Amino acid sequence: MMAESIAQQSAKPAGRHKEVIGKVVSDRMHKTIVVQVVRQKGHGLYGRVVSKAKKFYAHDEKNDAHTGDTVRLEETRPLSKLKRWKLKEVLQRSSLAPETTSTEAGS
Repeated sequence: MMAESIAQQSAKPAGRHKEVIGKVVSDRMHKTIVVQVVRQKGHGLYGRVVSKAKKFYAHDEKNDAHTGDTVRLEETRPLSKLKRWKLKEVLQRSSLAPETTSTEAGS
């Protein structure tokens, strides 16, 4: 009887991972992006809308996202000291072209 109840508890479906949407502020690291998420909430006493920004380090396996892109992140297991998120999808590409090094710098 006790073994059945323990088996039922461990067979629970895993919860959904949290998702956040933000803007990429840095893509200089290999397979890592830094995403700034801005949340807006009404102040508890005064009611005024207050913006709060937080940066998340996220894993970008294919180096797909670039600075200025709007992306969706998904929570995951800890991948390093700071990385606890992974890139799920790029929602909107930046209108800025990615930086390229020109070979004609001296000309």
